[in-house]
Amino acid sequence: MGKSAIQNPLNIVIVSSEAVPYAKTGGLADVAGALPMALAEIGHNVSLFIPLYKAVDKKAHSVKSLGKSVSVPVSARIETGALYRAGNGVYDTYFIGHEGYFDRDELYNTVKGDYPDNIERFAFFNLSVLEAIRKLGLKPDLIHVNDWQTSLIPVYLKARYRNDPALGSAASLLTIHNLGYQGRFDASQWHLLGLGWDELYNVAGLEYFGGINLLKGGILFADMISTVSKTYAEQIQGPAQGAGLDRLLRGRSSNLCGVLNGIDDKEWNPAIDPFITARYSDKDLGGKKICKEKLLEELKLDQGPQPVLAMVTRLTEQKGIDLLLGCLDRLMSKEIKLVILGSGQSKYEKALGKIGSRYPGRASARIGFDSNLSHRIIAGADIFLMPSRYEPCGLTQMYALAYGTAPLVRATGGLNDTVTGFDPKTGSGNGFKFDEYTQGALYRKICEALDFFNGRPEQWVKLMKRGMTENHSWADSARKYERLYKRAIGSAGK
Repeated sequence: MGKSAIQNPLNIVIVSSEAVPYAKTGGLADVAGALPMALAEIGHNVSLFIPLYKAVDKKAHSVKSLGKSVSVPVSARIETGALYRAGNGVYDTYFIGHEGYFDRDELYNTVKGDYPDNIERFAFFNLSVLEAIRKLGLKPDLIHVNDWQTSLIPVYLKARYRNDPALGSAASLLTIHNLGYQGRFDASQWHLLGLGWDELYNVAGLEYFGGINLLKGGILFADMISTVSKTYAEQIQGPAQGAGLDRLLRGRSSNLCGVLNGIDDKEWNPAIDPFITARYSDKDLGGKKICKEKLLEELKLDQGPQPVLAMVTRLTEQKGIDLLLGCLDRLMSKEIKLVILGSGQSKYEKALGKIGSRYPGRASARIGFDSNLSHRIIAGADIFLMPSRYEPCGLTQMYALAYGTAPLVRATGGLNDTVTGFDPKTGSGNGFKFDEYTQGALYRKICEALDFFNGRPEQWVKLMKRGMTENHSWADSARKYERLYKRAIGSAGK
């Protein structure tokens, strides 16, 4: 799809530490890959910047050297970054190359922990992006940064580039994808940032309990702040989910908004999905039954009409795995099948790895991640479980809705915003929701969903179709970001 023509298109630069299809560790990469395309298709002029990691396949993605470089100060040294570009005909992705910082096996860490020089790596990246913008003549109206890894850009804009002809008038928007990751470092590393100690290492700056907090800097200096759902924007302003920054966020509440992520409706569409056994749609659900049968066959589970419950997730405490394990025996006493795909904490991998032998023919856990299998699980399941402790946005519940698989979620963050609880009196709703973070609350809600599945098949089909016809595309999210960008530009101009 090409660009639309609009009046007064914005010049937008999006900066991220990862983006599909180039490098990914989590959902941030999906957003950074999809949002530029959606904005460009509206008609805006969009550029994306990411580091040139070892993981980037330059040949496969036609990443070409521009024959240009930028040099920036890192403490008392000057470090140089090489500029690369890949185009897709709609927007350009620029890469900052530096072998010492980015030519590593992983993006942020190893099994032993975070890279100890992460503050240096990303300070270099942030400054290099700003210098590259100048060198390339991009003249952005707005720079959209994401999470702690790019939170120094709003700080640098106001502290170092306020009077710069190319960057002095650029507004900034910070999107917080997960407040739990803040970029906290020891105060002894301040010299790597190129910022004034007296001016900015204080309570009103980047100082945080005797250390440095990069995300705090972004929150303070960005013209606008967004999170990835309306509910999460509200929750992070309270102590329970504010991760120590709730007071600061409350102080900026008039400049804080929630915008739900979209999903790629070209990749996640059961009518055209190449990874599932049979295609289907809300007009013809026949293929979903075939997908269920073939999924059970693939996972060596018994065939039968019993509902298939599924999870495709990181196996961490955040995702509510402890709740599921706590009620597993009670749950498996019901007439159900259980399918899990994921990897994460070893204690959960070990516990779930045993369910196939504990419940032969009825339960399967694949430890690891398989993107193609995730499509087949979501297409073949009847109920999709997301009992998360917290979930800033969540994407898989929206995939489940698109595939006619009823999401059963805890009412937090984006799960609360996208899933409407089924109401037996009115027949409204697109899934099932519970509030308390307890085993009992999860178990009771699953029992309610099973009773509905088994006792009201015609209503269940309506529930499926309701989810399948909802619009969760990036086009809608892009329009909301467009409005936020204009607010940020107005705020920066004051």
